[in-house]
Amino acid sequence: MDSFDLFAAPDQQTQLGAEAVLLHGFALPSVDDLVAAIAGVEAISPLRQMVTPGGLPMSVTSTNCGMPGWVTDQRGYRYTSVDPETRNPWPVMPEAFASLAIRAAAEAGFAGFEPDACLINRYVPGARMSLHQDRNEQDFGAPIVSVSLGMSATFLFGGHERSDRAARVAVHHGDVVVWGGPDRLRYHGIMPLKDVPHPLLGSERINLTFRKAG
Repeated sequence: MDSFDLFAAPDQQTQLGAEAVLLHGFALPSVDDLVAAIAGVEAISPLRQMVTPGGLPMSVTSTNCGMPGWVTDQRGYRYTSVDPETRNPWPVMPEAFASLAIRAAAEAGFAGFEPDACLINRYVPGARMSLHQDRNEQDFGAPIVSVSLGMSATFLFGGHERSDRAARVAVHHGDVVVWGGPDRLRYHGIMPLKDVPHPLLGSERINLTFRKAG
């Protein structure tokens, strides 16, 4: 099984596929703004534990900003224009979020990316994300931009079939993974998180996933 070095220096890149790249430490200069913006989003639309269409609780807690927001419940996976819990529109995407996503996409070769949705997932020790594809968006021509904050994790980057062997990619605080083009619908996930606290965020990992949903 392929694996990639955990501790590449900031400003380095690791190619994960034809149009998939890990930007080591790309978000580090923006961390303070991102953490403040996350708190602002959560104050409006708090984190919650969603359930899968089969009724199983997810091991992460989640919220959204932008328009629309991604949700899952027994009605299925989908985007909604309002937060089902607050009955209000999802918070506006903070400028710090949008700016980082646009710059990271451009760095990875996807100039002109305009994200309209950001899913925020909070992982605690033991939390995981099973292999899945991002298929609820209308625009598969736009890339996915995934930002890691806090504890390190092992990102699984598979093929176009769930049974394809997945590479194990270590992602650290400030790393950004961008994938699109022929890699856009590759299966991906996160292995169960180990409890190695981060100096800033402690025993948690925050993941920001930017998409063009509409």
